[in-house]
Amino acid sequence: MSETARSRETGDDPGTGLPQRRTGHAFAHPPHRSDGRPPQTPRGSRQPDPGGRPGTIPPVPGRPATHLVLLLALTGLALTTWQVLVSGPLLAPDESLSRALVRTVPDAVTERLADLGNIQVAVPVLALAMAYSVRRSRAWAPALTAGLAMALVPALIVPLKEWTARPGPLEPWAAGYYPSGHTATAAVAYLGAALLVRPYARRPWPLPLALALTAATACGLILRGFHWPLDVLASCFLCVPLLLAVRRATGRGPGREPGQPPE
Repeated sequence: MSETARSRETGDDPGTGLPQRRTGHAFAHPPHRSDGRPPQTPRGSRQPDPGGRPGTIPPVPGRPATHLVLLLALTGLALTTWQVLVSGPLLAPDESLSRALVRTVPDAVTERLADLGNIQVAVPVLALAMAYSVRRSRAWAPALTAGLAMALVPALIVPLKEWTARPGPLEPWAAGYYPSGHTATAAVAYLGAALLVRPYARRPWPLPLALALTAATACGLILRGFHWPLDVLASCFLCVPLLLAVRRATGRGPGREPGQPPE
């Protein structure tokens, strides 16, 4: 037998002979990079789950924050409503703040600001934004969601007013001031319109403008003495779930322009 054949049998020279198929751990693990980063493959980018199984899909970003905001808003609404019903300790600083602020600005100014929350002023703005959204996106869901949110404002505000029967800062003989309907109308109308228009605006002006209009309405109501500060705050809490629904409707489906990144 030749020397070459003998070396193949004994394996003295691993570099000679036909290549052999190797099996084992080399095919069980993905390749590793020299810099310690995971390989650029779908398998390497996934993180193992608590049980150690690979391929777990990472959590969707944004949802925990949305749930937290919703929880805080509902908790704030429940707390303020409870304080009004039982005449809790929050009412004393609320009334003191109102007395310190009422009519520190001329009525002609504060009344104009408060009028921004009138249905005749705020709802047409939302209606125009709804029409614009349908025209641009060819989808009815975002606009209908915004319209439903506005329709829910009196359906939620009126029972709370009757239930709490809180008197006003300048009209202690009257009742039904908690929460503020004008604030809720302004928030849903202006912020809802901004959410509908925002995907098609070249600059991020809709939301800042809507926030400014809503804040101006709230300040006008407090400074003129139409509402206590706690009335306005409760309305803001109440509007959060409605606006989150509008935001979700405008951030999915055909409501985005081609190339618009998802929310």
